[in-house]
Amino acid sequence: MKEHLQLTVADILGRKHFENAILIAGEEGIHRIVKWVHVVEVTSIRNLLNGDELILSTGVAWKENIELFVSMVKQLIEFNASGLCIEMGTYLSEIPAEVIEIANQYQFPVIVFQQEVLFVEITQDIHSCIINQQYQMISDLENYSQNLNKRLLTIESYEDILQFIFATLDIQIIFRIKDREYEFVPEIKPIEQNGIIQLLERANKQNSDHFAFAPIYLFGQEYADLVIFSKEIPIGEFDLLILDRTSTALAQHLLRDLYVEEKKRVEEFEWLQGWLEGEHPLESINDYLLENGIKARTNDAVVLITKFFAIKGKSDVTYLKLLFRSVFEQNGFSVFAVEKRNEIIFILLNNRTKTNLKERIKKAIESIKDSDFIKNQSSAKMFIAAGRFIDTLSDVHKSYYSAKETVRIQHKMTKKEIYYFYEDLHLYRLISKMSKHMDLQELAMEYLQPVVQYDEKYNGKLLETLKTYLECNGSKQETSSKLFIVRQTLYHRIQKLESLLGNDFMEHEKRVAIEFMLLVNDYATPFSQKKEFKTR
Repeated sequence: MKEHLQLTVADILGRKHFENAILIAGEEGIHRIVKWVHVVEVTSIRNLLNGDELILSTGVAWKENIELFVSMVKQLIEFNASGLCIEMGTYLSEIPAEVIEIANQYQFPVIVFQQEVLFVEITQDIHSCIINQQYQMISDLENYSQNLNKRLLTIESYEDILQFIFATLDIQIIFRIKDREYEFVPEIKPIEQNGIIQLLERANKQNSDHFAFAPIYLFGQEYADLVIFSKEIPIGEFDLLILDRTSTALAQHLLRDLYVEEKKRVEEFEWLQGWLEGEHPLESINDYLLENGIKARTNDAVVLITKFFAIKGKSDVTYLKLLFRSVFEQNGFSVFAVEKRNEIIFILLNNRTKTNLKERIKKAIESIKDSDFIKNQSSAKMFIAAGRFIDTLSDVHKSYYSAKETVRIQHKMTKKEIYYFYEDLHLYRLISKMSKHMDLQELAMEYLQPVVQYDEKYNGKLLETLKTYLECNGSKQETSSKLFIVRQTLYHRIQKLESLLGNDFMEHEKRVAIEFMLLVNDYATPFSQKKEFKTR
């Protein structure tokens, strides 16, 4: 630790103007940091201090008034002054016992000059020392940053960066990538590690000047933590600045490692494509996972197909893959990616409990949607289709094919959400299968033709009204509210629907058939022709 960059009360006691000064109280506080020197001759200092100032005073403001003197010392302690230096003889002849008692209680140094001193010379001397130290700190920090940047070009592991900051500060370095074990530089015994971890966890809940934390963010997510720990001396300003520079360098190195790793995964394309097509037996899949250092904790998996449009370039697509990987891994999945034209196929292997599998996928997608990268892609569009959830890794192809089916259905739907799950599509899956064997529009028109023809002839809103009325389970109040029309207008439209579809169109079987045919019509009609819902 760069102790010389932290001027303390003990350092000041050794300077030339303090040769005849005496420390009469608060000896245990002589390691307090001094950031400035301030002359005070008033009784209230609430708006005068920022903290860590050494106070010089003749005591003229509280002479012969013990209560004022005690109040002044309490204020200095409250506002974190470094200590109090008092010139004796001119206005004060002794320091009250009450002041000495309070100073000792709070480890607040009280220093007396037994003869007249020139405060201007003291302030000049100490301020010059502080300014020189600040200049030295800036110079050391700049040298550190330059050397660190040079090392970034050649180092192979983040451990080299941890060794570099340790060599500079000479205090305990603690590093942890999320969901991994703590790493200590220098290495210490397990019992010592456990002790520091317990202190660290307490420091996370309440401030401690012996720990300093620098979270490392990648893709808007906290990826790792860098911590410095000083057992004896409080963490100083120089240490915090070095920590900040190092955390930035670590983030750059870790991102570079992830980027290189992602590039290597391109070579896996053929094998993964075979997995998606169901070409590999379970034994081969397990061997592949072991080769890649992955020990599947469950056999649960799902395939996501991400379609994207107007992503700026190849580097942004790679970044998008990294973003998906990082977010899904933090939500308990091992991730494999296959890139094809304007889509990326993700195979997600579940590493946690199955009960909240779907919820974790939704949470991850929402995090990606709210990330700065996606928000900055103003013209880009992205849609995600999730296939079937499978519980055997050799059935990944089944999830893949159902994800492709979800993409096809998603493309046909009027309401465009950013993601759909195959298991939530229900009737649309049946309609999709029907579309391969019959003319869906012809089927839908058997029920809906009178309504469609009426709308075309009179530019009416009957089809929209019918769909909304059914969605609201026949509630006239809710329907009129959703359509933004008065009740009388709705009653007129319902009467017209009854005349076209029959008075029994709300009876169970017929109603179910009409609802189904509305979905069929929605699926079968090209999106550009769905005029009745365009303005909603």
